[in-house]
Amino acid sequence: MPPRSPTGPGSNVATMVSIRVLVVNAGSSSLKLRVLGPGDEVAASADLPALRGAVSVDAETLAGTLKDFGPVDAVGHRIVHGGTQYGGPVLVTDDVRRRLGALTDLAPLHQPKSLAALDAVREVLPDVPAVASFDTAFHATIPSAAATFALPPEWRERWTLRRYGFHGLSHSYASRRAAELAGVAGAPGAAGLRVVTCHLGAGASLAAVRGGRCVDTTMGFTPLDGLVMATRSGSVDPGLVLWLEEHAGMPPGELAATLESRSGLLGLAGTADMREVLARATAGDARAVLARDVYLHRLRASIAAMAAAMDGLDALVFTGGVGENSQEVRSRAAGGLDFLGVKINERRNVDGGADADDYEISAVGAAVRSFVIAAREDKRIAAEVREVVLPH
Repeated sequence: MPPRSPTGPGSNVATMVSIRVLVVNAGSSSLKLRVLGPGDEVAASADLPALRGAVSVDAETLAGTLKDFGPVDAVGHRIVHGGTQYGGPVLVTDDVRRRLGALTDLAPLHQPKSLAALDAVREVLPDVPAVASFDTAFHATIPSAAATFALPPEWRERWTLRRYGFHGLSHSYASRRAAELAGVAGAPGAAGLRVVTCHLGAGASLAAVRGGRCVDTTMGFTPLDGLVMATRSGSVDPGLVLWLEEHAGMPPGELAATLESRSGLLGLAGTADMREVLARATAGDARAVLARDVYLHRLRASIAAMAAAMDGLDALVFTGGVGENSQEVRSRAAGGLDFLGVKINERRNVDGGADADDYEISAVGAAVRSFVIAAREDKRIAAEVREVVLPH
């Protein structure tokens, strides 16, 4: 289906860029709907509960919600996996929908939810152009040295085994916003600016972004790799997994469920909530102290690795639920990165967000500028929708 003109005959570019975009983000327990207007202001929003654990909502509820939102000119869907086929946003056609379904094996916990949401909204708004925006696409620019696993070529080619990376929409938005806040000429794709973006939430990953292009990231073939997360283990020795399967007789399904849902902070401290981990650690709880320290050890080491991939660092960004809200995680992480030039202003770190969503926490004279930036994947998706549906 070709994109319709959002404003009709006789409209000019100035009016066309003011289209209303419905952004659809399918989560594990809800379907987040946001309508972004001309200045990316949120004109309408709703979080609809999922039914029976799948992101498919009651059709009548969805239709009523979208009716209350008023007319929209295009829809943007957050899709977790685009494989190697999609390195940027794409207009959803029946063929594209089929191809996205074929990628489910690469993200079995996330892709079905995104596609169920896409189908549900298309059913209600069949004549409105829909665009798929991918969490993997921002990482398509990672060079082969960073993306390639040291595996036999017949494996890598047969199953397309490589580092895909995730949270790309968040990393893309945060790195662009950091360039703007830093006042770098030519933002958002500021040539040469070296940024490490830390998306720290229930899921967590880092990206090394140089001149607006991703050159490395911590998540790999799946979102299980990299940092310690709320319930996910992050990187573990593959030999450990093989040992558990061979010597402990652990079935693959149990291994997968444990690494995905019973590890990370939950496995270490008995809770997946970083706020509770930090509070218990302060009170002297040994398990919580260990969880906090393991989390921060991996975080600091990975930030340094991302900086090494760019031959240095100009800006460090904290985003996501933990990144935005935990002054202690930011302080402790930055405290171990003095050698990179990271030094934060503790007063700004504590109260800098009182009057702004995005703010700087760098100490005066610090070689690296540090920022706290609110995660706004919806803005990035809306921008990609406009890139696809509007004439150039």
